Amino acid sequence: MLTIYSTDHRLHHGVELKDGKIAPSFEKPERAETILARVHAMGLGNVVSPTVYDVSSYVGAHSQRYIDFLATAWDEWSATGKTTQALPLVWPVRGLPSIAEPMFVDGKLGFYSMDAGSPINAGTWDAVRSSANCALTGIDALASGKHAAFALCRPPGHHAGREYMGGYCYLNNAAVAAQHCIDGGAKRVAILDVDFHHGNGTQDIFYDRADVLFVSIHGDPAVCYPYFAGHADEQGVGLGAGLNVNLPLAKGTSWDGYSEALHHAGKTIARYAPEVLVVSLGVDTFEGDPISHFRLRTPDYLRIGETIARLEVPTLFVMEGGYMVDEIGINAVNVLLGFEGEA
Repeated sequence: MLTIYSTDHRLHHGVELKDGKIAPSFEKPERAETILARVHAMGLGNVVSPTVYDVSSYVGAHSQRYIDFLATAWDEWSATGKTTQALPLVWPVRGLPSIAEPMFVDGKLGFYSMDAGSPINAGTWDAVRSSANCALTGIDALASGKHAAFALCRPPGHHAGREYMGGYCYLNNAAVAAQHCIDGGAKRVAILDVDFHHGNGTQDIFYDRADVLFVSIHGDPAVCYPYFAGHADEQGVGLGAGLNVNLPLAKGTSWDGYSEALHHAGKTIARYAPEVLVVSLGVDTFEGDPISHFRLRTPDYLRIGETIARLEVPTLFVMEGGYMVDEIGINAVNVLLGFEGEA
């Protein structure tokens, strides 16, 4: 299986506000490096650098003004004399009357953020562009005839909505890839999100559309981040009615419960009959992950890959979460090995 990877991800390592403290983010460069080392160790296949795409390739999944904000936020922040990483100060919550984009960077950061876990520093824009470009290169590899590819994206993307960043995510790599596929002529693309946390950003982007099916298996948002999206009754609107499928699971879910949800997800995708499948591949479903609550074990990831392979659809795997760094490479690559029938 082809892997697409860029060293530019190292340009970004942020801090986050968690448990009342500013601390280094769980989302760190070692995550991607560990996965890459495992790709090499297991002889998964060639590793290539991404093609460089124009920023217009990110529009469609995201708005132009959001892309413009990401591209200029650090310059605006540093122009004020600040040298710390940029974090939002205030958010446009329910009841505030204005929905206009502020002119000052402090206001813009809140306007385009869902949390205080996605800071911007001097290298962030280059890192997130390279991450999205990995996903775009993967989709183009499928278009050229490959049956599967692995976009080793970092930072991850599935919490980034059409006009907001959050949850360590800035550009929604899976959504950008799906949109690129649609722009290339595909009529139906499915996105399967197996990250522990709900892909609220992907849901936001495609919620009213019929050309992208979104299916997510995740921790119950009543008790798990992102809290405000991911309930089973969120099923899409307009042309997208019925094409947003959330499968929230209880804390402590192990393979028995997870496999049932995955089987349901597979049947839903098969009925939709997509031309391409994009998998938001998070392995923070692993037992012991520091910010998640499922109990999957290492062999279970082989089974996830085997299950996805049975759909017999050209598939792009896009790396998302997983924060137990010592195990992330083994678990992520196990999914790919299971898919390739090398378990």
